[in-house]
Amino acid sequence: MKLVYICSPYAGEVERNIRFAQEACRYAISQNCAPVAVHLIYPQLLDDMVPKERKIGIQMGLRILITCEELWLCGSCVSTGMLYELKEAEQLGIPVRKVSEEEIMEHRK
Repeated sequence: MKLVYICSPYAGEVERNIRFAQEACRYAISQNCAPVAVHLIYPQLLDDMVPKERKIGIQMGLRILITCEELWLCGSCVSTGMLYELKEAEQLGIPVRKVSEEEIMEHRK
């Protein structure tokens, strides 16, 4: 079972983005992968609106990314936080897979 890092938007439409991240995780599970979505965990512990806490959250997420076998870039929007994760994955040589919103939502049918 492959460990995959789910990279999707959080800020902005937070409730919608949380639901999308959850769907991305369900899709990963349906593909026999173990998903990690740090943006579903750390905002419960840290305030994304406080710059110091946001920076800590991003650093912790990047630390977890190191252990993953693949980064899944989910959806068509790439946020600032996602750019940090994408650049780190590329620097570490972690494969990046682009997964469309349609692909993620299609698995539910």
